[in-house]
Amino acid sequence: MASGKLQRAIEDETERRANGAVAAPADAATGTAPEGGKPRKKRRIRGKADDLHGPSPNPATNLVIADIALRGGAAIARRAVEHALLRQDYAPKKAASILKGRSLGESLVQGLLARVALTSVPGAIVVVGGLAAKTLYDRSRARKARARGELALAEMAEDGKEG
Repeated sequence: MASGKLQRAIEDETERRANGAVAAPADAATGTAPEGGKPRKKRRIRGKADDLHGPSPNPATNLVIADIALRGGAAIARRAVEHALLRQDYAPKKAASILKGRSLGESLVQGLLARVALTSVPGAIVVVGGLAAKTLYDRSRARKARARGELALAEMAEDGKEG
């Protein structure tokens, strides 16, 4: 039922345009409509320079300030998340020393991978796929290491029973 109403509305609009009842959009620069349609009023910018938002009357300066604030906020949030993740397994002092101990190369590679993942869909697919593969590889190695450790503990327990 709704599609019938929609179809009728489309047909009515098409008919009105064909009959010239609807004026063509105005040219933004001159305020006149192409093809002899009604001229439209020019748009005026609302407000004055004093009413503009931001610390500076210069919009470019406001953009720079916003960019710096966003990047700074993102860096603070990133550090907080890193600390929270490391605090799950390590003492707070050790977590802080781990984060401070990262080399410049590690930081650059991590930043580069994040940039690649954020700028393109194929890049995101490659980065996420690589991280998933690395996680699966690490987990498979952890299972083997855990199994070796349990075997070593079992052998130690056997040796303890004999002695």
